[in-house]
Amino acid sequence: MTSIQGEIVIGRPLSEVFDFVADERNEPRYNPRILHVEKVTGGSMRNGTQFKVTTKSRGRPLTMLLKTTEYQRPTRLANTTSMSSATIRGVLTFEPAAGGTLLRWSWDIQPRGALKFLSPIIGRIGKRQEAANWASLKRYLESLPAAETPGSGPALT
Repeated sequence: MTSIQGEIVIGRPLSEVFDFVADERNEPRYNPRILHVEKVTGGSMRNGTQFKVTTKSRGRPLTMLLKTTEYQRPTRLANTTSMSSATIRGVLTFEPAAGGTLLRWSWDIQPRGALKFLSPIIGRIGKRQEAANWASLKRYLESLPAAETPGSGPALT
């Protein structure tokens, strides 16, 4: 198993950052590796909400199922992502910070099959990708006009 952690301060209010991140359909707005996201459960965001996510992996599409396992608005969000090559369990925490929101992430990646032997490499690559992903989220949210509330509007479908 490989673990990845990090944190970043985003210059937006806590509830806005949480709501935007919790709705996985927003991720293609700031993560170019995500090709398509579909919410596959009905109703509002809660424990058990699931998303079908298509990402780019080694130049090819890869489909994953992301399930929200903990939804404590606006401070904690956990999920499990399942795909053919690995299972990823993660927790995001959101705290007020000077100038915005402190977002912390912690992921445990459990590769399957031949990928088990690449855990150290997966960890290094994953750490860089996660840091870049959340920095991109920061740039995106901080570029929005102050009156706009990104988590409350319609998400990408």
